[in-house]
Amino acid sequence: MAVINRKLIRDRVHKRIRKNLSGTPGRPRLAVYFSNTNVYAQVIDDVAGRTLVSASTKEKGFDGASKANIATAVKVGQAVAERALAQNITEVVFDRGGFIYHGKVKALADAAREKGLKF
Repeated sequence: MAVINRKLIRDRVHKRIRKNLSGTPGRPRLAVYFSNTNVYAQVIDDVAGRTLVSASTKEKGFDGASKANIATAVKVGQAVAERALAQNITEVVFDRGGFIYHGKVKALADAAREKGLKF
């Protein structure tokens, strides 16, 4: 019987997505990643190869957020949107990182949209 390796499947999907998805200076890429304990979000300019804005649950402001759940995803989405708007970044390309657009990913995206980012 075959064993399902979810990380391998997610990596394949992410590589397939990244073939057609790229961030530009005018419209950078909002990349998300979820580990078991943390949530990470970055706004990346792929042309220059640098991160413009980032937010994660490892920062001091996210004390008590020990799990990667919907509540912490909402907080990270709001934080990355506020920081992006402070840098005059209003439009981004959403990179779900191979994760299914459901639950935590959707919550992070919706929170960023509510704060003013356009996808």
